[in-house]
Amino acid sequence: MDQQWMGAMTEATRLTRQGRLAEATALIQRTLRNPPRGEQRPQPPGHDSAGTRAAPSGPTPPESGQPPRPAGTVCRAVPRPTRCPRALRRPDSVRPILVERAPGADQRPSRFADLSYTNAAGTRAYKLYIPSGYTGQAVPLIVMLHGGTQSAGDFAAGTRMNELAERDTVIVAYPEQAASANTLTCWNWFRPGDQLAGAGEPSLIAGITGQIRHACSIDAGRVYVAGFSAGGAMAAVMAATYPDLYVAAGVHSGLPHRAAHGLPSALAAMRWGASPRPRPSAAGIPMIVFHGDHDTMVNHVNADRLIDQGIRAFRTAAGHGDATRCGVTTRRGEVPGGHSYTRAVYQDADGNTLIEHWTIHGGGHAWSGGSRNGSYTDPQGPDASAELLRFFGEHAGGPRVL
Repeated sequence: MDQQWMGAMTEATRLTRQGRLAEATALIQRTLRNPPRGEQRPQPPGHDSAGTRAAPSGPTPPESGQPPRPAGTVCRAVPRPTRCPRALRRPDSVRPILVERAPGADQRPSRFADLSYTNAAGTRAYKLYIPSGYTGQAVPLIVMLHGGTQSAGDFAAGTRMNELAERDTVIVAYPEQAASANTLTCWNWFRPGDQLAGAGEPSLIAGITGQIRHACSIDAGRVYVAGFSAGGAMAAVMAATYPDLYVAAGVHSGLPHRAAHGLPSALAAMRWGASPRPRPSAAGIPMIVFHGDHDTMVNHVNADRLIDQGIRAFRTAAGHGDATRCGVTTRRGEVPGGHSYTRAVYQDADGNTLIEHWTIHGGGHAWSGGSRNGSYTDPQGPDASAELLRFFGEHAGGPRVL
């Protein structure tokens, strides 16, 4: 482990504890963009030394916000969610979402509404995309979690998810991290108080999901969560802590649940990878994972750790332990004029897909196949948004076990 790098992280932690967040942020950014000698990897065309597109700049590492909140009650997994878990049911004092309507309109909802949700953990704003094909029928819901320094609108533009949701009649929610909770607008996936169900930021994201389910006609068997970078790490947290709410998850350039227990360990996990065997949750849900193998912001070995954690979660839920193996098939492909990739598919004995792992060769820390209208995207990669929707469409009803 590089002593100079660790010294910089120690100093960043000290500055954070003193409330000197801007200085700590600048130090972290300088350190991550200047790896120790011998660690620099060649980058694909159009990317800078950090493995990302030179402009615009994208998500940056997490920064400590408020102290961890007390842990709450962890919800138990149910095999086939048909209604909102009790912890998410709307109390009488909370009014349903009132979708914004244009003045003089014939009571048709707007396409992209600005809303918010509040519980004991705080308040978070979010954007809600309602496709024109939605007329009250039961439709899927996807919750999309942005990366650091991004916003809900920026993330929607970069992933083009609204365009695909319009095509397939899917409602999409984009929760937005508050700058008061993290000055870099990273989801606090690395804090112990934000890694549990019923508390902290997971309760806010789950609450947003429940609020939408009360306001719109959502198919409970087709509710999904996905994210990028810090949002990808938080999507892994949501998959582990709310398996009764989300049927499947997508993690792009993220980290496993419980990969860290504070800022220093978060930075270490981002740089060198999480523990080789991160502790699995009690239940697993299907997951699709994307990661560029030239990512120097979040080490791509974290995708392997995430896959291992997910497979062991399925085995734990089935009571099989490590003795049971699932089948794996791999194939390589290439985007014309863009990146090559390897797709590994993990299936159970009945041929059901549990996990997909997409490795984008030459890809940096950017949303694969995204639009340049948003930050931190790489149009040369395979279309992660389309593959995400395809994978979610193959999983409905509830989690599977080996």
